[in-house]
Amino acid sequence: MKRLEKKHSLAVRWFHWINFPLLALMVWSGMLIYWANAVYRIGAGPYTLFRMNLAPATWSRLHVSYRLAEGMSLHFIFMWLFAVNGALYVLYTAISGQWRELVPNRSSGRHAAFTILHDLHIRREPSPLQKFNGAQQFAYTAIILMGFGSLVTGIAIYKPVQFGWLAAVLGGYQMARFLHFWLTVGYVLFFFVHVAQVVRAGWNNLRSMVIGYELRNGAPPEVSND
Repeated sequence: MKRLEKKHSLAVRWFHWINFPLLALMVWSGMLIYWANAVYRIGAGPYTLFRMNLAPATWSRLHVSYRLAEGMSLHFIFMWLFAVNGALYVLYTAISGQWRELVPNRSSGRHAAFTILHDLHIRREPSPLQKFNGAQQFAYTAIILMGFGSLVTGIAIYKPVQFGWLAAVLGGYQMARFLHFWLTVGYVLFFFVHVAQVVRAGWNNLRSMVIGYELRNGAPPEVSND
């Protein structure tokens, strides 16, 4: 017997789908800004393994070149929408009590390890069923903290004189920019992993984030009268 079971509230779905285009626009406008001073690399000391830059022809094909002012204006506009959406989401989870399902607890580490081993086909038995597995709890909590980090470092970059104390706490303007950039790289990596996991989980998982319900097998759980 198959049945539809409630998984995500309307508010959570709205926050999720509003955040997706906002974050995409933030990353895109950030690229327009980074083009003007693409200085970062992966390496140690004088040795560079990979430079976080693109060839001039590639920048041109992406239509990124010479759009610094446009990138800054878009970035600063959507920054506030991104911040408000994130703040409302955190407030909603706190008031509704859904933070208990998202924030890692004592069993999350063990549950995350079982989930990863099962996804890698090392462990046959799936981890115990729950709304968010341990790996998701760590990932979703991390992405919320990363959002806060992006907001703080972004403000330090945006107003380095007015918020000089904030830049100082972060290690200076250049360190704030460094952290801001690598947090963005983290978002991009999270996006690819997240999409891969959604594809792997199938339509039923995506449907729950669209209509709020997922299809389950078996009879509905009995409600105790005690």
